[in-house]
Amino acid sequence: MRITSLYPVICTSKLQESRHFYTEFLGFETTFEADWYLSLRRPGTPAYELALLDHTHPTLPEAYRAPVQGLLLNFEVEDVDAEWDRLVVRGGLRAELGLRSEDFGQRHFIVADPSGVLIDVITPIPPTGEFAEQYTITQAP
Repeated sequence: MRITSLYPVICTSKLQESRHFYTEFLGFETTFEADWYLSLRRPGTPAYELALLDHTHPTLPEAYRAPVQGLLLNFEVEDVDAEWDRLVVRGGLRAELGLRSEDFGQRHFIVADPSGVLIDVITPIPPTGEFAEQYTITQAP
């Protein structure tokens, strides 16, 4: 299989609220909008994409027409502390997990979108102790 694109599609009952969240706080732009589906792209290189889908739409198999549950999206950024300040301190988003450094090699915090999708904002840091040995590929600085 030759993959030409890969992006998440979030099934939601809060289409417009989610659109606002991803465009206002995470810098995505709307590239297609219908009353049941939104395609979003974050400009830049590479241009990241995601889509939002009304969970009741008949394009989904009937047994799967439910809002998203248990999804965590990682957003790696250059400066997680600056994003904490922008999104939580000044932006007013509620932190589901406060800003902290992890021994396994992340400084991060977690917020949630209107549908309950967890957004983990991360800056990689050097892992400590046993975690450093568990990496099979050297992390980029």
